[in-house]
Amino acid sequence: METAVLLFGSDMQLLAINPAGENLLQASTRMLLGRSADMIFSSSERCRKTLVTAAEENRAITRRELSLHISPGNDIIVDCSVTPVVQDRGNPELIVEITRIDRLMRLAREDYLQSQYEATRNVLRGIAHEVKNPLGGLRGAAQLLDMEISDPELKEFTQIIIREADRLSGMVDKMAGPNKMLQLEPVNIHTVTEDVRGLVAAEFPDLVRLETDYDPSLPDIRADHDALVQVILNLSRNAVQAMLDAPDATNGAPNQLTYRTRVTSKFTIGNTMHRMVLRLDIEDNGPGIPEDLKNTVFYPLITSKAEGSGLGLSIVQTIISQHNGLVEFISKPGKTVFSIYLPLE
Repeated sequence: METAVLLFGSDMQLLAINPAGENLLQASTRMLLGRSADMIFSSSERCRKTLVTAAEENRAITRRELSLHISPGNDIIVDCSVTPVVQDRGNPELIVEITRIDRLMRLAREDYLQSQYEATRNVLRGIAHEVKNPLGGLRGAAQLLDMEISDPELKEFTQIIIREADRLSGMVDKMAGPNKMLQLEPVNIHTVTEDVRGLVAAEFPDLVRLETDYDPSLPDIRADHDALVQVILNLSRNAVQAMLDAPDATNGAPNQLTYRTRVTSKFTIGNTMHRMVLRLDIEDNGPGIPEDLKNTVFYPLITSKAEGSGLGLSIVQTIISQHNGLVEFISKPGKTVFSIYLPLE
């Protein structure tokens, strides 16, 4: 049974709990029995109020999408149903059924964003095809004109046309997404992150503190080393630039970028449940992502930077999808974490 079931007495003390409840609350029956509902649900006022209301009004109540704080860094979303059970005498006991829904919400959100992403990508590929054909003709005509002109001042104008045509062609290629076949081979993720760390340290000397928190037991994964370098470098540059653009966001603390690796078990990517996946977190203490961009941040051409192209995160999404992985993020002022999940099988 996957639903957590808890039985509270009329005095709101826990009388019984099933194994699913132990797993959900990450505590044993022996530790939980006799504890009050206030203690067990100390992090969720809505849960506590639901129990009290159900007992006082003697009616079943269901509350959806409640937040429960299980442990540091582990907040989950649940549906909670409370049903009074009237005994022969006294106040009713309460049966509490808790169903974890954050995984379902994540999968639904992932499916929606993936479908939107694919639709946008197909449109951009069509636009790229239509733009590159006349752009090639424009460049060719400028080259022919350049060969016929002897005046240096006029040649400067034809060279500008050629350079701008090449620049636009490169931008169109980026909009369409990476088209190079991945070179999959055994890769140690820490080799990739250390390569990126060296590049970031050289690009932003003395501007950001780089920290690592690695799990040294992680096995190699089958991946394209250079593609992963591009992914992590794009995320790192975005993070550092956000911190430099908002120097007051860290409340006086130094700008910090942290690379963290862990193993996550029983994790679903798409329609596949993986026994184990590698999780790479890239965390910064910058200003966070604006609320109005959070749902579209991986779309091409979406950016909050005046000089940004809006292609960096779109490329990240494409490359990680090519690795059968997933990239997610959480963001608030002072803490933004991009998490990359890659299958270990």
